[in-house]
Formats: sequence, C-alpha cells, structure tokens
Amino acid sequence: MPSRHHYYEHECGPFKNLSDLTQEEAEAVQARLRERGDVFASLRSEDYLTIRRQVEEQARELFIRKGGTPTRPRPHYMTLGSCDWIRQWYRDGRELTIPLDAFHPRVISFTYGDLFPAMRYGDGKPYRGEVYTRTGTPAEAEGPNDDRSPDMGRRTACKPPPLGTLIAGEAGVA
Repeated sequence: MPSRHHYYEHECGPFKNLSDLTQEEAEAVQARLRERGDVFASLRSEDYLTIRRQVEEQARELFIRKGGTPTRPRPHYMTLGSCDWIRQWYRDGRELTIPLDAFHPRVISFTYGDLFPAMRYGDGKPYRGEVYTRTGTPAEAEGPNDDRSPDMGRRTACKPPPLGTLIAGEAGVA
C-alpha cells in the first residue's frame, strides 16, 4: 500500500501549517523566513500567502463536490512517494511517512503535481484545476512529475513521482 510523505523543519515539528495562522501571523512568519534567506520558503513571492489561501479554498470546494468531507479548514501537504528534493527545502528537513490506510478516504485528496500549478496553470492538461479522490487518481501519476511553480526553478523529477496529497483530516480516522 502506498504511503504519504510529509516534509518539515525539524526544529518546528511536523504538520505546522502557515494556513492555520491568521493572515497577519502567517505574513510575519513568511517575513522572518525571507529575512533569514536560508530555506526554499524564503524565495516565495510577496503575494504567496494570498494565492495559497485561494488555491487551497479552490481545492477544498472541488473535493467537497466529489464527496469529500474535510474535517480541517486548510489542508496538510504530503506527497505520494518520497522526494528527497522537497526535504532539501529545509535547513534540517525531516520526512514523516504515513500509510495511506491511516486516513479515511473522505478526508484525503490529491492533485497531480504541486497544488499551485495544478490549480493555476491554464495549459490544457486534463489534470489542471482538478482534485482527485483516493479512488480516482489520474493516469498521469505513473509518468514523470515535472510540474512546478515558476519560483521552484529547474529540478530533476522525483522518482517515484510525487502526487500532491491534501490531507483534510487527521491520521488515525480510518
């Protein structure tokens, strides 16, 4: 059974989420990250948090339309398949692995690739603007995953390709 992989800064611990903060609190955290300049998040655009909340809301609405019953107002982010490149976004990045079966099917959804390009790119690919349920992941998930936001720069695709996972509930509710 496939596992979900969650990446985080060791000193902060897992499942700390900017989206759980107020806009003002999240902006303050993001400003500190920019000042430090030593992690991937320091490269985010000034409007990152506003866009993030918009695409998270869009994904949530799509998930609910497909029968999802999120228990969290904002998702936790994970990948389907390990990706060491993501762990390198952090000063002391760590990886937490959780079996898919630890989540009830109605609280977990997927995007093909990163949430930002999945919800924002208008290039005609069939998985753009789509959220998938546990039983309806796209066939493209078997191919190389080179979707990235423009600010991610060039990188080598992760193998196996990470399918973006949006956890709208907590583990252990299966």
